[in-house]
Amino acid sequence: MFKRLGPLYIRNRFFYACLVVIILFVMSFVFPRLFNIVKLLLLVVFTFTMLDALILFTTKRGLKASRQLPEKFSNGDQNAVQLNLENFYTFPVFVRIIDEIPEQFQVRDFEIRRKLQPTSISQLEYELRPVTRGEYHFGSLNIYVSSALGLISRRFKIDDHAMVPTYPSFIQLRKYDLLAISNNLYQYGIKKIRRIGHTMEFEQIKDYVLGDDLRTINWKATAKKRQLMVNQFQDEKSQPVYSVIDKGRVMKMPFDGLTLLDYAINAALVISNVVLKKHDKAGIFSFSKRVENIVAAERRTSQMNLIMETLYNINTDFFESDYSRLYADIKRQITNRSLILLYTNFETMDGLKRQLPYLKGIAKNHLLVVIFFKNTELNTLIDQRAETIQQVYDKVIAEKFAFEKRLIVNELKKYGIFSILTTPEDLTLDTINTYLEIKARGLL
Repeated sequence: MFKRLGPLYIRNRFFYACLVVIILFVMSFVFPRLFNIVKLLLLVVFTFTMLDALILFTTKRGLKASRQLPEKFSNGDQNAVQLNLENFYTFPVFVRIIDEIPEQFQVRDFEIRRKLQPTSISQLEYELRPVTRGEYHFGSLNIYVSSALGLISRRFKIDDHAMVPTYPSFIQLRKYDLLAISNNLYQYGIKKIRRIGHTMEFEQIKDYVLGDDLRTINWKATAKKRQLMVNQFQDEKSQPVYSVIDKGRVMKMPFDGLTLLDYAINAALVISNVVLKKHDKAGIFSFSKRVENIVAAERRTSQMNLIMETLYNINTDFFESDYSRLYADIKRQITNRSLILLYTNFETMDGLKRQLPYLKGIAKNHLLVVIFFKNTELNTLIDQRAETIQQVYDKVIAEKFAFEKRLIVNELKKYGIFSILTTPEDLTLDTINTYLEIKARGLL
């Protein structure tokens, strides 16, 4: 679209005008009367071009721009980038903005077109969705300004280089933050939890309020006060909860741009925050060939920052995961009974049976919850109508794999191991549900 002449760029409109002049010059060989008209038209084109250049370059400052970036990006979420433009021209101008966004996005046709009013300040915004953790480097901000004539453009290059780190999804963390301190668990589709018995610590005697459990009425206090009084209990606290993330090859499968590993990392960040808000101890570690990224389960003010930094720095080559090493390290390092949330993936029963002895060993001393993923592509294939023999064959195989996922759930249940079979987008919500249910039932 542009031909570069320093900060001046010739636009397509100029070349189209020149093409028309050339065609008319050719036609003037057949119609000689056109020759003088074409010469005049050529003079008009170059006159307007010089006028366009004059009005664009006489203003020294012309345009001022800056890019406003967040302190960090949230992985897997839409993050806003703001552009501030100040137009010093005394007439309306048209701008074409090309921002040199980080290479991780692999966007080759990024541009924003706007019309700016004379001597005005404008704010533009666009969104980016990173799908990998790490450092994202922005380059220069290039702005091409043209007048209403549109024959040439003046480029303003703002060397606004910047780096933004992409952390696990802290936007999800804020989204579910209220659930950690709320007793109303109906929002976001969270199911009502049936409380079994009273495995909670006594807190106080208080006035009865509509909705309180009638079984908690304290009849002695009621007789003394001559009004209904109930016993109030609080959940048991300071229980260790570990998020264990499998970073082996089974977690490399992509879904909506993110790997299963990154979904697990985002969920581990959110559940750690919920655990701390529930006055329990949150810890994490990851494993593949060996156990790494260990954060001991504690409840302190700096724990969330430590967990976030550790999750940000999880790197992997997606090796085969060593469950025997995981079992040995958990037995040696975690001496107190804890809730272990294991984020992994099993596609077949054979894959589970190879690791089942180690899972049973962990479940002997701890409350183990195995969290693995539904293959949503299989569901899409199953729901499609089969019209050929090949499609029938593919559908039968897909149904077989989907059925094996349900068999894995039953196999784990047989040995008293909790499991969550979920889709990647529902992972965080289902994990919170399970943790709250375990707390409410006093299983830990």
